[in-house]
Amino acid sequence: MSSLSISSPKPFIPVLAPLSEALKPFAEPMLRIATGLLLVPHGAQKLFGWFGGYGVAATGQFFVSKLGLPASLALVAGIIEFFGGLLLAAGLLTRPVAALVTGMMAIAVIQVHLAAGFFWTSGGFEYPLFWAVAALSFVVRGGGRYSLDSLIGREF
Repeated sequence: MSSLSISSPKPFIPVLAPLSEALKPFAEPMLRIATGLLLVPHGAQKLFGWFGGYGVAATGQFFVSKLGLPASLALVAGIIEFFGGLLLAAGLLTRPVAALVTGMMAIAVIQVHLAAGFFWTSGGFEYPLFWAVAALSFVVRGGGRYSLDSLIGREF
């Protein structure tokens, strides 16, 4: 049997290679932190009425009347987005939280956005699908080296 050796491609701009190598360990934590923190305001809208949101009761009514979903999902979605977003950003309980985010976004894609087509500017599924895939990557990979999971030496 022969062994296959795969070498890294040479950079188009060699002078940037040291910067790229220095920042490479932070690429995944940046995505995890951004994914988590970008969920938090959406949860705050649903739970607390912050950032132009309406709070749990009004969001629940919207879920029932406009989306055909149970009102209780407003609370569940708000908790996953707000508290789950904070936990994901911190890298604590990363895999289970990311699984909840993935599931919630899958429901959003199928139940809410699919009928509107692809583009998010028309209410389509592009945006929640992206966040579902981003969260799914953390279900698979975990919180990584720069996470609270890693710091405490435990992860699911």
